[in-house]
Amino acid sequence: MNKKISLGLALSLIAVSVAVTFILTSFFSLQSFNTKVMDVNEKAKKYTAMQSLDNIVRESYLGEINEETLEDGILKGYVQGLDDKYSRYLTEEEYLTEQNESSGTLVGLGLTLTEDASGYILISEILSSSPASDLGIIKDDLIIKIDGVDVKEMGFSAAADNMKGTEGSSITLTIRRNGKDTEYKFTRRAIIVNSVESEMLGSYIGYIKINSFKENTPEQFIAALERLTVNGAKSLIFDVRGNSGGLVSALEKCLDPLLPEGIIATSEYKDGHTETLIYSDSSELIIPMAVIADKKTASAAELFAASLRDFGKAVVVGEQTYGKGVMQDIKELDDGGAVVLTVATYKTVLSECYDGIGITPDYPVENGEDGIDMQYNKAVEVVQQMTAQ
Repeated sequence: MNKKISLGLALSLIAVSVAVTFILTSFFSLQSFNTKVMDVNEKAKKYTAMQSLDNIVRESYLGEINEETLEDGILKGYVQGLDDKYSRYLTEEEYLTEQNESSGTLVGLGLTLTEDASGYILISEILSSSPASDLGIIKDDLIIKIDGVDVKEMGFSAAADNMKGTEGSSITLTIRRNGKDTEYKFTRRAIIVNSVESEMLGSYIGYIKINSFKENTPEQFIAALERLTVNGAKSLIFDVRGNSGGLVSALEKCLDPLLPEGIIATSEYKDGHTETLIYSDSSELIIPMAVIADKKTASAAELFAASLRDFGKAVVVGEQTYGKGVMQDIKELDDGGAVVLTVATYKTVLSECYDGIGITPDYPVENGEDGIDMQYNKAVEVVQQMTAQ
């Protein structure tokens, strides 16, 4: 039997319902408001402390304040406060250098510099097809003067900074070799960095060394891959020792011709959502492969090794890798600089994230101090066995 309620009772129930809803809404709104007020107050305290510090420094500091350097230091300090070893603030100049390095193109003389015990600059490496190699500069030459100023007077850091410059600009270096000083005038220019080296080992093993993953790495990698397979390579060794990573977009293009079709790796963000990081099309190279890795193999280079192994394409030879399974994003700021910020973890779709752990090799091998490359030798042995099967 249906029961009827009076209009007055119905209105009373509605009023009670509205009142309860209002009270609950007000309660949670008040909690949210109080939380926001506390957050604002905490931030206000920090900004007040910063203002007080700035006032004290400006009133009492003996030296001169470089406003640009001070601002960069504040921004760097903020990001360092995250206590994340991969996140960092880049000044405008540093950001430009980062962009050039990621592209695989450097502007300069093509020199790798180290501080010599004498106080001068030791040339430890020279890029091929660079202004330095064109003028006959060789490894272990010493830079004594930069534009007529003694390097010892400048100090190593300042001298290294003075070596930098824009494309087309000139610099004069005094180089010491075997006790004799010679003056050279250079013009800085853009230099293409070769991040891939390759060769045939015997008649059927192809060897590819990947030093980093830059914008132009896929072009160099695919060219090497095609050259080796055309020359008869029936197995491949990929060497990513010392490779600290680079661009995931470049990694994807290098993996694409090697792996089967489908999603290879994904990234997971703060809010829990995932995105496809690496996808491979239907083209797939089916020959025995091995990857040589070491403790300096990190980030994208680790994902290269993990992807090939997880999909049954290669074995890993060498050492436990570094263990960087987090991804950084670069956001440009209004001052022309940028912030490099850790934003996600990543992994292949067939294994767990290796961040802080690294990748354990299938064939653990450590190189001794006798100069014999046991890891390389083991990789050759393994692919020989795989090819013979």
